[in-house]
Amino acid sequence: MKNVLFAAVGLVALAGLPAAAADLPAKAPIMKAPPIEVWNWTGFYIGGNGGYSWGRSRSDANFFSSATGAPIAPPAGSTTASDFDLRGGIAGGQIGYNWQMSSFVFGLETDLQWSGEKGSTAFLCAATVAGGPCIPGATFLPTSAGAGTGVSLSQQIEWFGTFRARAGLLFAPSVLGYVTGGLAYGSVKTDLGLASTIPVTLAGTPVAAAVSSSTTHAGWVVGAGVEALFAPNWSGKLEYLYMDLGTYSNTVALAAPPIGVQVNSRITDNIFRAGINYHFSAGPVMARY
Repeated sequence: MKNVLFAAVGLVALAGLPAAAADLPAKAPIMKAPPIEVWNWTGFYIGGNGGYSWGRSRSDANFFSSATGAPIAPPAGSTTASDFDLRGGIAGGQIGYNWQMSSFVFGLETDLQWSGEKGSTAFLCAATVAGGPCIPGATFLPTSAGAGTGVSLSQQIEWFGTFRARAGLLFAPSVLGYVTGGLAYGSVKTDLGLASTIPVTLAGTPVAAAVSSSTTHAGWVVGAGVEALFAPNWSGKLEYLYMDLGTYSNTVALAAPPIGVQVNSRITDNIFRAGINYHFSAGPVMARY
């Protein structure tokens, strides 16, 4: 009888095990965070660019006696100052290095540009009834003297380069806004001509002289831009720069009549360009947690 009782109790206990197991809490699955894409800006890059520039030449003509070197004061009606545009396309290349610290990017960049910017203007030392100071030695106004002694000036920015620091903020992991500034240097070609009259006869003898030179000067540059990584190792940029190349001076003179002119030109430039860069180490990095 005892054996039958024990067997019955065991069967009841076994029957209750599945129900008790069902009441136990289930272990929740471990969910891993998805990988996060992080863009890396640190490293060297190289690229090319193209665009358009509208520069300015602020020029003054200073007339003088080629015999004595004394300045000549042009009379009323003369033109001794002119601001004119230097416009044209540009193309070139750049190389640089970036350092990224959190959302900030710092760097150094140098570039070299070909330029097709050019422009021209004219000045006049006006003649008076007797020739005046603009046709030295004249006691009458020759027929060929016209309005007086004239000056023609043509200038072209042949090429320029910059060496700049950059500092920017990441608006998004792949989009950088930055400011930039530093050293600028460039070559300006100047063609300067001087035309006057030797008052030997009533008709006079037209004479002219001309000089041409290419001079390289250093200056400064500032600007801003935006750059975006659009594919692994590749970025595109839009950039504006204001450049000041300083003052260029050129002189041309005639022996007879004894008159010369020195033209001083302050050259500045507005540069807008688009570019593309290849980054040797930049691109998306998958951060896993």
